[in-house]
Amino acid sequence: MFRMSRTLVLFLGLLLWVCSSGLASVTYDHKAIIINGRRRILISGSIHYPRSTPQMWPDLIQKAKDGGLDVIETYVFWNGHEPSPGKYYFEDRYDLVRFLKLVQQAGLYVHLRIGPYVCAEWNFGGFPVWLKYVPGIAFRTDNGPFKAAMQKFTEKIVSMMKGQRLYQSQGGPIILSQIENEYGPMESGIGAPSKSYTKWAAQMAVGLDTGVPWVMCKQEDAPDPVIDTCNGFYCETFKPNQIYKPKIWTEAWSGWYTAFGGPVPYRPAEDLAFSVARFIQSGGSLVNYYMYHGGTNFGRTAGGPFIATSYDYDAPIDEYGLLREPKWGHLRDLHKAIKLCEPALVSVDPSVTSLGSNQEAHVFKTRSGACAAFLANYDTSTSARVSFGNAQYDLPPWSISILPDCKSAFFNTAKIGVRSSQIKMTPISSFSWLSYNEETASAYADDTTTMAGLLEQISITRDETDYLWYMTDIRIDPNEGFLKSGQWPLLTIFSAGHALHVFINGQLAGTVYGGMENSKLTLSKYVNLRAGVNKLSMLSVAVGLPNGGPHYETWNTGILGPVTLKGLNEGTRDMSGYKWSYKVGLKGEALNLHTVSGSSSVEWVKGSLVAQKQPLTWYKTTFDAPGGNEPLALDMSSMGKGQMWVNGQSIGRHWPAYIARGSCGKCNYAGIFDEKKCHSNCGEPSQKWYHVPRAWLNPSGNVLVVFEEWGGNPQGISLVKRSVS
Repeated sequence: MFRMSRTLVLFLGLLLWVCSSGLASVTYDHKAIIINGRRRILISGSIHYPRSTPQMWPDLIQKAKDGGLDVIETYVFWNGHEPSPGKYYFEDRYDLVRFLKLVQQAGLYVHLRIGPYVCAEWNFGGFPVWLKYVPGIAFRTDNGPFKAAMQKFTEKIVSMMKGQRLYQSQGGPIILSQIENEYGPMESGIGAPSKSYTKWAAQMAVGLDTGVPWVMCKQEDAPDPVIDTCNGFYCETFKPNQIYKPKIWTEAWSGWYTAFGGPVPYRPAEDLAFSVARFIQSGGSLVNYYMYHGGTNFGRTAGGPFIATSYDYDAPIDEYGLLREPKWGHLRDLHKAIKLCEPALVSVDPSVTSLGSNQEAHVFKTRSGACAAFLANYDTSTSARVSFGNAQYDLPPWSISILPDCKSAFFNTAKIGVRSSQIKMTPISSFSWLSYNEETASAYADDTTTMAGLLEQISITRDETDYLWYMTDIRIDPNEGFLKSGQWPLLTIFSAGHALHVFINGQLAGTVYGGMENSKLTLSKYVNLRAGVNKLSMLSVAVGLPNGGPHYETWNTGILGPVTLKGLNEGTRDMSGYKWSYKVGLKGEALNLHTVSGSSSVEWVKGSLVAQKQPLTWYKTTFDAPGGNEPLALDMSSMGKGQMWVNGQSIGRHWPAYIARGSCGKCNYAGIFDEKKCHSNCGEPSQKWYHVPRAWLNPSGNVLVVFEEWGGNPQGISLVKRSVS
């Protein structure tokens, strides 16, 4: 007896030491992730720290916890953290450690998806643009320069996490890490080098000895011990590549992203809950909502190209940090039901029995008596009454009822017991504007470069700006026949996108732009030319760099030609090989007109002389912060296309003149969902409201600057409050 007591005391003492020292373990088996010896059914949600402000983080995390989440998942954004080689940035919205510690303080875990390729509709897929210009590099394949850069950054992040004791093995919140991202679909196109790269990436990650498992999503050949996981709208049929690995859903898509020119997608709460319940009843152990809070693509972080500034994603927490009902509350109730089933879910595999032609029961029953049942009706139009046990249950179409005790229906995915929220955008102030006209660039300015032929845009701008001027002279002989006939020659310009403004002798001659389906564009315009020298100035505009695809580092942007002039005495003149002058960015950018100090460096026009409907115009106003704590936005519906800043902080790109095309009919929750099924905003701007974080405002004297490319009416811009009732 004495020996047993002493052993017990020693064991308890060791346990106390382990707990007090913060030591813990994360492993897995075929049923679940195992944390400190306990299998867990884990509910996770994606919240990307750069897509909100640090002041928003505590509230977002708490709302996630209140919604029944166990885990916060985030990518790590390489281009935000290493904007130039070896120069790191971990401050403000990129303060990764601060974000993770807030998650830990809330009592939640973290899944850190290091990547460092992230896709995420993020500019260049999260890769820094300088990486494209490393000699000999090829992205995401068995390439020495790429692997060296990728390993260096991954080691940097892991070292930082270890130094802050943020891994669960150190007592921190990180229970999982991801290396690479959705690479499996790429392998067939790349071939053998991709297989070698996959093995290398897995071995490199595991060798970093984090003490927690690594995952690879959409990677059927993920090498042991890395866990392969599923992404998609549905993942119930997914099976990991080894029977001893758990079934994990890293991205349950809560909605879809918005593109400029496209409608706003949404996903009914009933279908999202149905997909999650179906995954859990099929043995799933971890599900992550992508996104749980989507947030905002501030600045020029949106990729694509043509991804909108809003990354709301129809997530349970909306772009502004407010609850989206009934989605948030309906999922919270689903999570409660799943947690009540956890003892049975983690202990046994389900037995499946038919309850009808389109109905079945998944039953988890343990020897100790724990029992949970999922009763499913897969019919998309007809309700069903099924018999199970000693009772009958009514199942709406396309729904699952969860019985945590195999008797009482605690939750049904199609029966929403939460009120819908009504969103209001209330105008609270308009502005008094000043204007400044951006100059058409001159080929003879000191800040231009002249070279023969047309150059790719990003090779010159290095993505420091959306804008690049292409300039040349068009010489017209006085004997040209069109000068007498008035049949103006046809100027044709082929560009790799994404938008283009063409000026002849300082006057706008035409504008053209592409879209998500095809960013390449062509401008054909009859142009009024005079005898002698004519100045051709073309402003090429990028709208975010590609964020995915095979070897997307080789994709081009800008005016690549040919540039031709048809209808001359000589026939058609190809000007592609001319000497072209290049100017990076706008004069207003060079003067930092978007900043408080820079905006005072020029004379602004005021009063009745303020420009309206004029392309290439800067606007400035000052305003006081409104009272209250409701989220704020700018209504930009009266404007065309451009960018916005408040107190020097970039709100992002605006493009309300790009009207959403598509079909926005009634959407039934029942039936297979995809990103084309449920749409809103057809025939309206893809995005008219732009989030202005309150943390960026001072009590008074805030400076708002808008650059307008196309020409709009600034008097129509208003500041609005977003509220939910």
